[in-house]
Amino acid sequence: MKKLLVCLLLVASIVDVGAQELLCNVRVNSSQVQTSDRKVFQTMQTAIYEFINNKKWTSANIQNEERIECTIMINISKKISNDEFEGSIQIQSTRPIYGTSYKSTLFNYLDNNFRFKYLEYQSLEFSEATHMSNLTSVLAFYINIILGLDFATFSEDGAYEYFNVAQKIVSNAQNARETGWKAFESDKNRYWLAHDLMDQRYSDFHTCMYRYHRMGMDKLAEEPDDARFEITEALESLKSIYRENTSAFILKLFFDAKSDEIIKIYSEAFPNEKARISKTLMEIDPSHSSKYQAITTSSDSGK
Repeated sequence: MKKLLVCLLLVASIVDVGAQELLCNVRVNSSQVQTSDRKVFQTMQTAIYEFINNKKWTSANIQNEERIECTIMINISKKISNDEFEGSIQIQSTRPIYGTSYKSTLFNYLDNNFRFKYLEYQSLEFSEATHMSNLTSVLAFYINIILGLDFATFSEDGAYEYFNVAQKIVSNAQNARETGWKAFESDKNRYWLAHDLMDQRYSDFHTCMYRYHRMGMDKLAEEPDDARFEITEALESLKSIYRENTSAFILKLFFDAKSDEIIKIYSEAFPNEKARISKTLMEIDPSHSSKYQAITTSSDSGK
């Protein structure tokens, strides 16, 4: 009996330590590809799903109910050869808000520079030390972005470990023939995403992520006025990034994920709050300015 108890405790500890961090829905869409062999795409989808969900990506102790929910959609537009494909990858991740059933979007990005090789039934291998394949490097890159953004909402310094790994993946891929990794190719690609997230000039982004979510969203249901104040202050802090670089990639990514949510947050705000935040948002996120007009034109709900 004693030996059985020891064995059960050992198994439990192994399961606990080995708990994965991600609960990722993976879909591979190949409808644009003309081919008689469609099974390869189902095999590819399964392999990618297992690569992401069955691997331990961090040293953190994550419970099953704490796994980060995300979606990766790969749209294959061209089959270049028997084992090479071209298309796009869409990544979205969410974070549950404390005390509610609501899930806040942290990341929603479409990467159109996705060319990779995949040989059916070949295992997917990844190493932080070298660029082994474009498929696994791109997947691991975005997984670390997802992890970093999620951890950033719980600690101001919690994200750097993962963004640093993402930057290493970029460095390893500088000699890769596939695009999306190099600074000169575009001002909005994987290189600049990792760069901006590690750039100390943009450190207020990390402060904003923590304050917006942990001090704001997590308290919005119970203390709406105080929580909205924290969210307002968090968004105001992004002015420093905009004034440093009006086209900062990091701001585009933040507001592409958050603009609709922000409008809903301020639907119940006081008129002076609406006026203040509308002015701020139209300055630092002009691409969504037409949306933000709805903040000041919405009902004041008796306030």
